[in-house]
Amino acid sequence: MALDERGLPAVGAELVTVAIGGQQFAIDIMMVREIRGWTASTPLPHAPSYVLGMINLRGAVLPVVDLGSRLGLKDCARTSSSVVIVAHIDGRQVGLLVDEVCDIVVLAENMLQPAPQVGADRSEEFVQGVITTDAGIVTLLTLDGVLPRVAEAA
Repeated sequence: MALDERGLPAVGAELVTVAIGGQQFAIDIMMVREIRGWTASTPLPHAPSYVLGMINLRGAVLPVVDLGSRLGLKDCARTSSSVVIVAHIDGRQVGLLVDEVCDIVVLAENMLQPAPQVGADRSEEFVQGVITTDAGIVTLLTLDGVLPRVAEAA
């Protein structure tokens, strides 16, 4: 994705908006590989609480993360209307459980602003900026920290 002088996505960038617990979040559309309905996942022993388990996607096993839980919000619903966004993050495919996919937004001039500084490093780890719309504020996520980095083999 092209970035502007502030390091934020440039005008014209396309974002997928999703709902989690009544709030709207945006994800770079270039990270999204597919959107699929919720199916139960196989638990992964000793995984962090936000990792629901793993699913088989056409022969590739990938982890499924409850994005609401990972962001420190309430867990996402696990209903027939829930969706898993298959995203490419840090060289890996990851399933992200969200309550629903809402829309695709094309960034216009002055629509995106840096996230407010609140003194919480955890917030800055996931929030890239905020988008103001007539309907309210949409939080632009950076997904690089969704899964812990894999340690390099020595």
